Amino acid sequence: MDQEQKQPDQEMEQEQAGEQVPEEQAPEVQQEEPKTPELEKLQAEFEAHKQQHLRVLAEYDNFRKRTQNEKSAIYNNAVSDTVQALLPIADNIERALEQENASAEDMKKGVEMIESQIQQAFEKLGITPCGAVGEPFDPNRHNAVAHIEDESLGENVISAVFQKGYLLGDRVVRFAMVQVAN
Repeated sequence: MDQEQKQPDQEMEQEQAGEQVPEEQAPEVQQEEPKTPELEKLQAEFEAHKQQHLRVLAEYDNFRKRTQNEKSAIYNNAVSDTVQALLPIADNIERALEQENASAEDMKKGVEMIESQIQQAFEKLGITPCGAVGEPFDPNRHNAVAHIEDESLGENVISAVFQKGYLLGDRVVRFAMVQVAN
């Protein structure tokens, strides 16, 4: 009988033990309550970072649009400046073509004046010619289309220019087509 009484007592203790939360699990239940403020704090931080991220994305998008508009404005200003420099030349060419009874000498003077205006417009735009006879050959600025042997000229010296080259600062706009000696 003692065993029978022990068994129900043991069963009862086990049932009570089953109703009670083991000590290992108990702290989890207790930790949930303190984590609620911590969780709220983390969620608030997350929201703050999310809002900050969205603001940075919006700032970047605005920056991208603004720089695109600025690039477009700079391009339009450059084109406008170029056209303004070339318009007087176009006007003079029109006037020259309207002259029906101009002599060959007058036409030559008119073309020389137009060429002078073009050079002035190039200077205004920062464009300089390159590739003159006697200049050393530079493959970064000149395109050699012919070669001659001439002992009176030095090695790799331009002996003739078939087409002038032009530079915008240090940047080649058009390579000079030249003949190189030796």
